[in-house]
Amino acid sequence: MSYELFIALRYLKSKRKTGFISLITYISIAGVVIGVAALIIVLSVMNGFETEVRSRFIGVDAHLHVRTFHDRGVDNYQALEKQIQDIPGIHAMSPYIFNKGLVKSREATTGILVRGIDPATAVQVTDIGKNIKFGALDLGMTEHEGDTSLPGIALGFNLADKLAVTLGDKVTIASFANVTQFGQMPQMMQFRVTGYFETGLYEIDDNFAYISIESAQKLFRMGQRVSGLELRLDHYESAEPVARQISDRLGYPYRAVTWQDMNPNLFAWMKIEKWAMFIILSLIIMVAAFNIISTLIMVTMEKTKEIGILKSMGATNTSIRRIFTFEGLFVGLAGTLLGNLIGFGLCWAQQTYKLFALPSDVYIISWLPVLMKWSDFAMISAAAVIITFVASVYPADHAAKLDPVESLRYE
Repeated sequence: MSYELFIALRYLKSKRKTGFISLITYISIAGVVIGVAALIIVLSVMNGFETEVRSRFIGVDAHLHVRTFHDRGVDNYQALEKQIQDIPGIHAMSPYIFNKGLVKSREATTGILVRGIDPATAVQVTDIGKNIKFGALDLGMTEHEGDTSLPGIALGFNLADKLAVTLGDKVTIASFANVTQFGQMPQMMQFRVTGYFETGLYEIDDNFAYISIESAQKLFRMGQRVSGLELRLDHYESAEPVARQISDRLGYPYRAVTWQDMNPNLFAWMKIEKWAMFIILSLIIMVAAFNIISTLIMVTMEKTKEIGILKSMGATNTSIRRIFTFEGLFVGLAGTLLGNLIGFGLCWAQQTYKLFALPSDVYIISWLPVLMKWSDFAMISAAAVIITFVASVYPADHAAKLDPVESLRYE
């Protein structure tokens, strides 16, 4: 151990003549602790919310879509599947049709977003099978109490409530797709409600309905065409490179759209918000840094005699500077370590025991989500140590410039 480090530790642990200086030291450490812990907790909660929202959006809309420019539709999706099925990273594929319609029940009429799917493959690509809360994902021809056989439809929970329908009830959907002439009647079809789904995303549960591919082709007058293919990948993070490979292989008029492209504003906002919170909460550590500056300046004033003695014994300006820099770093390291421990402990307790609940009728989940990332711990710790190091530079430089003759003149 160098003598500079030894003296810095002695200065930090010694009982000073002025107890107020020791109090400010403890306040400085507490400030770093609070700042580090607050940053860890807030960023972990934001990670949890981001992961939860992303998983729900991806669960509804798949990792990647392959469709045409201007959404003109795909004529032979089976051939398209064969062209891209050997691309690494693709787990499953399913055709889909997406369009708008007008749904009418006995009680209400409202606009909806209709999604035509193949239930056999759609459950491998999205979480629609897991999201069915009542009934079943039965989109084929179904009967109810001896009534006419009709194609099945699965409605969002809020949409079913808005239409005041229950399992087995009939609804009529009108489509204005491909209505090109004045006076041409929209295509209309009757469906039987076979299930409700609930994703926790209000926009989806309030507006979406699922029908079969065959029914959607007839309803929207698409012939044998589909809107495109939706893909599930082995890892959602690989969406961008896989999308580039698909686009390069298929060329115009096909394009690959990732889950990030489908919700760009949402995920960009979440990323910006996370960085904004990091910068704002770092101000707490900045306040602690100013306390460190004032503490070291007062220690320098109190230790003027000792500094003069050290210099008269041969200590260089660099050595004096190191002593006070080390002392500031110790305050920062102690606060950073304690802040990490407290932040980790509180986040772990929330993950394990779910101490903080959320109203399920307002939020998409019933408890405060937390996801700790070691990269956040490393970034926060580095920021705290750098800030406290910079804060100790000026007082250390001030101590190094003290004249030993002036320091000892009146001793």
